[in-house]
Amino acid sequence: MADPEEMEEIPMSAVKEFLLTFMPEKCYDQFFLHFNFAHVPCLRIVLSKCMGLWIMVGSVFALLPQIWKVLRAGSADGLSLTSTILSLYSASGYVAYCISQGFPIGAWGESLFILTQVILLNFLILHYSGQTVRALLFLMLYCAVMYVLTSALVPQKAIAVVQDSGVLAIIASRLIQAGSNYLSKHTGQLSTASVILVFIGALAHIFVSLQETGQSLSSLTQVLACLCSGVLVFQMFHYGKAPLPAKEKSE
Repeated sequence: MADPEEMEEIPMSAVKEFLLTFMPEKCYDQFFLHFNFAHVPCLRIVLSKCMGLWIMVGSVFALLPQIWKVLRAGSADGLSLTSTILSLYSASGYVAYCISQGFPIGAWGESLFILTQVILLNFLILHYSGQTVRALLFLMLYCAVMYVLTSALVPQKAIAVVQDSGVLAIIASRLIQAGSNYLSKHTGQLSTASVILVFIGALAHIFVSLQETGQSLSSLTQVLACLCSGVLVFQMFHYGKAPLPAKEKSE
């Protein structure tokens, strides 16, 4: 028969192995051997790891509620096409950069999933506005552009510039959507769940950026992106009870 002490060690070692994915062993010792839960450097490491995980999970699933809402309503009223195209620019730049650098897909697979959602959302906006043919042409043109970006025809420096300007594109995207909401005094089919997930993800980005780069230009752009997301969250609740536009009522 197996020794009971050995049977107890198995789950404990599994728990330790799991916890070590969030912290180095020295922090595990501080927390669970010395019971020093106020160790600031280790707390920062653990919090940074958790924020990074939230960024990945939140970003991957943030657009799904938005897509579902548009499909369920059969309408994309209130969603700015310009805003989603800028989001597509940001996501495409990062994926194109990873492909051009030869990074393994395991390092950027979640970004490809996000890109697919943004492409679908752009298609749905055009489709539900009665421009299905233009939506198909848009997909064909986009595939051609991505092929050129990921080929040897475009210099690596140019792709790096596109990738670096992604955050600025996101800021512009959210400002344009906020402006559209303000002018119409309604948020249309904009998803509250998606907006909140994006806002929480933006807060996590600020924390990780401050930990990795300190008070840099990168951190400043992340703060601006978060503020823009905060404006959208405010509008979701401010215009949430506003009456639907006459066009939407008739439909």
